[in-house]
Amino acid sequence: MPSNPVFFDSHCHFDFPAFAEDRDTVWQACLAHGVKGLVIPGVEPGQWPLAAQLCEKNESMFYGAGIHPWWIERLPHIQEKGFIEDSLRQQLADRKCVAIGECGLDAMIATPLSDQLSVFHCHLQLASQLRLPLIIHCRKAHNELLQQLKKFSLSATGVVHAFSGSSELAGSYWAMGFCLGIGGTITYARAEKTRAAVKHLPIEAIVLETDAPDMPLQGQQGQRNSPVNIPFIAQALAEIRGESVEYIARQTSANARRLFALPEHL
Repeated sequence: MPSNPVFFDSHCHFDFPAFAEDRDTVWQACLAHGVKGLVIPGVEPGQWPLAAQLCEKNESMFYGAGIHPWWIERLPHIQEKGFIEDSLRQQLADRKCVAIGECGLDAMIATPLSDQLSVFHCHLQLASQLRLPLIIHCRKAHNELLQQLKKFSLSATGVVHAFSGSSELAGSYWAMGFCLGIGGTITYARAEKTRAAVKHLPIEAIVLETDAPDMPLQGQQGQRNSPVNIPFIAQALAEIRGESVEYIARQTSANARRLFALPEHL
């Protein structure tokens, strides 16, 4: 594995309890492997302050503020008028908060899609007003998601995280300006559809991610995923595309900087 490329993890839940005991050690390992920056997605208002604290302590960490579909039913005040918008606007004023999300639609959970759409619309409206990128979660609801995205003017677009779809679906998102978050899925030989999609996507459409502590790589099932694994995802992508790891690192890191309007030195 080359030692000089610089990588960026565009989606890592580094604030989650899974990293509570060894977070500093993990980050030092990341730096040693060339992983120089990351974005922590927001999942619910009670989590945002810890993400903000971590990012304030490290100039190369940034975060998003959003309400993940899985957390909707855990928030008793979510349907109160103005709750979502007021909460998000206050957090988005933080200089280290660079995106709206993680938000989106999930057809695999019990929360009615109508409730999810109501919450998602608040995120879309703010993204349109504030010109901030979205971090989007979507499972088995891509047609509905694409319909919603087309209804809003999103100059900053965003990223569809944990992408595991077809070339056609990837092309539909990229045609709207959305990047695809590519992670450990492509390290599995059985993920033929997604591997084919990333092979033919423009490199400008791709950002790397781990979704740590979830989505472990092939051979690491059952283990905690870590941002230190980004170089191995880059290696898998390089092999699929027939490109060098250095090229993959350089281009995907530049894409992440562009997407989240981050400093050039990261």
